[in-house]
Amino acid sequence: MIMQSKGFKTQYLLVLSLVLGFFSSSVFAKTLNVYTYDSFVSDWGPGPKLKAAFEAQCHCDLNFIAVEDGVSILNRVRIEGKKSKADVLLGLDNGLIEEARRLGLVQAHGLKTDQIKAELEWQDRDFMPFDYGYFAFIYDSRKITAPAQSLDELIQSDAQIIYQDPRTSTPGQGLMTWINAVYGESAAESWQQLSKHTVTVTKGWWEAYSMFLEGGSDYVLSYTTSPAYHAIVEGHEYYKAALFAEGHVAQVEVAAIAANSAQVELAQQFVAFLISPEAQRIIPTTNWMLPVIDGVDLPAAFDQLIKPQQIGFSNEEISAQRKQWLQQWRQAASH
Repeated sequence: MIMQSKGFKTQYLLVLSLVLGFFSSSVFAKTLNVYTYDSFVSDWGPGPKLKAAFEAQCHCDLNFIAVEDGVSILNRVRIEGKKSKADVLLGLDNGLIEEARRLGLVQAHGLKTDQIKAELEWQDRDFMPFDYGYFAFIYDSRKITAPAQSLDELIQSDAQIIYQDPRTSTPGQGLMTWINAVYGESAAESWQQLSKHTVTVTKGWWEAYSMFLEGGSDYVLSYTTSPAYHAIVEGHEYYKAALFAEGHVAQVEVAAIAANSAQVELAQQFVAFLISPEAQRIIPTTNWMLPVIDGVDLPAAFDQLIKPQQIGFSNEEISAQRKQWLQQWRQAASH
């Protein structure tokens, strides 16, 4: 009886330790809520790999909450106010930085930025870049053998185009910046001309690009890095980015700690993780953008990408003009 009692007690203690271990690792694990965009968390996006890698370090639950695109992240947090569950905003870009800061949606990350590529000249105390690239119009070279060589040539053509809504999408906002950089006071007329051969304007990047791949248009607004995806993943080299004589607008995607985060220390850990060599090796061939730190080896397909001249405005100029540009776009695109 004594031996049976000891055996039962041992088994009981083992089961109890397993149960307590389960609760301590799951029920009581900290959760980090990260607002981002839908393609980031797709099966082929960087989200799943980054989640696995970070959770192995933090022993926490990384919870991605996705919306259509980058501008939608800002809009959602602004509307939610102090009720927002966001700890990290992942996927805003340089065109939204000043507005997010002005609205008080973020707080200082408290991290060093000296490992960021010198060419980005990054010293922002609230926002940390995690990738960057250049906006471009993608076409299928099997169908289009003489692509447009300038933004003006594309707008004046009758080529069918799909782009994203600048009210909800960072690429859409990038095109808005691009058109204003090239046309200035004549931007409204350019929007009207473009609207004549625009197939549709989508809320987010993924919807637009999917329609293009299904044959829905001749060109789609995306990135100079998009052809690398097709070359590496699919083995196809016929999707190309048109190189425009006027230059291209750059995008730097950023992460920031939400102003009302309940997990500031964990959020800071995640933002730091995003610029680590481990994360930066994941991002280029899953989010199909360029790394923000030096020393990341890229597949040969990245060497074949067009290398555009950069044009555009400062973050402050975009913030100051954004509301007016949106009104101009709404009026012109509706004609």
